Amino acid sequence: MAVAFRLLGSAHDAEDAVQSTWLRADGAADVDVRNSAAWLTTVTTRVCLDHLRTRRRRGEEPLSADLLPGEQVAADERYLQRERVSRALLVLLDALTPAQRVAYVLHDLFDVPFTEIAQTLDTSVASAKKHASRARQRVQSGSPERAARAADAAVVDAFLAAAAGGDMTAMVALMSKDCVREADASMVPAGTPTSIIGARQIAEETTLFADRIRASVEVMLDGRPVRIIAPGGHPLAVIDVDVRDGLVCRIGISPFRPGRD
Repeated sequence: MAVAFRLLGSAHDAEDAVQSTWLRADGAADVDVRNSAAWLTTVTTRVCLDHLRTRRRRGEEPLSADLLPGEQVAADERYLQRERVSRALLVLLDALTPAQRVAYVLHDLFDVPFTEIAQTLDTSVASAKKHASRARQRVQSGSPERAARAADAAVVDAFLAAAAGGDMTAMVALMSKDCVREADASMVPAGTPTSIIGARQIAEETTLFADRIRASVEVMLDGRPVRIIAPGGHPLAVIDVDVRDGLVCRIGISPFRPGRD
């Protein structure tokens, strides 16, 4: 289940993959399996790989959280929190090809030897290593190095922590008086202005979305750190915060648009 969830990003799909694995295991009762754990991992991975390749052949992009059934997002969020799965990792894994995702998850997260990964992918060991290396580069490029970030990041972190806790006083103190909140029309309720000016007005609105702020994670996008709201690990929106003179001066909210090679 742990492997399948990280490969597919969905608790429901992962459960289906595990069930398919057990059905295949039951049908292979006469097969001489020396290492049952490795064999089950391989079968599970192949089931997931078929699923990922089917998605790709159909040109399916990962769905935004608002386009998924609420019960699916809730189930994924419960699994993510219970098993302490990295929210950021799930967002970043969606940018990988099926082969890259398999190679990275199996080797870097579960320490599966490349000889076994190569067999699963039906490729050479050198090719499996190349898939993992490319995946690693993409994941690392999307993971901000905190030591290398600007000092303004501490202000952004403090503001978002206050927003997640609904602390209006702290939010107002961390914003400039003329702070601007700009949002894509699809990101706010009907009739809500796409632009709001004023620290207190922004703070009052932000308290209504504390649950979404709590489901955010920091990643690199277009070379700069932003926050992705990703309930259940499914990207929904991008929060881009600008800081001037130690205070938040602009908050941009836009839909998350996945990009793949």
